This record gives sequence, structure tokens and C-alpha cells, in this order.
Amino acid sequence: MRYIPSPIPLRYEFVYSATANKSGRMQYHKIKPGFSKLRISRTEFIRAYNSAQIVAMKPVQVHGNETDFQIELYV
Repeated sequence: MRYIPSPIPLRYEFVYSATANKSGRMQYHKIKPGFSKLRISRTEFIRAYNSAQIVAMKPVQVHGNETDFQIELYV
């Protein structure tokens, strides 16, 4: 999957991430850049995805694995 970064710096407060661990189980985090990384529930991630004002989305791909889809949301 190709990703083209924005040439304009983004202003965001939080990053929500959905990543797979080594066993393939999804883990969800709410990150305040430079301060904290908090593990959250799938429900909270879905709520942020559906209702937060998302300014950018970044697909995250594990090197050598083209089938797993992981994502970061910038709000």
C-alpha cells in the first residue's frame, strides 16, 4: 500500500492506533504525542473513528507482510 505524507505540518492532539501484535491479535492505543500511550478498548477506538474529527489517516504496514492492515488516526 502506498502512502504519501502531507507536505503541510499537521496540528493534532491525539493519535489512535490499531496494530496487530506478533500473534495477530489487534491492540488499540490512544497516544498523546510526547506524553503518554494508553491502551484502549476496541469500542473506544471505533467510537473515535466514527465521531472524532480526523485530520489524517496513516496506513501502517509490517515489513514483509502485505496482508495485515494496521492504521493510525490523527485527531
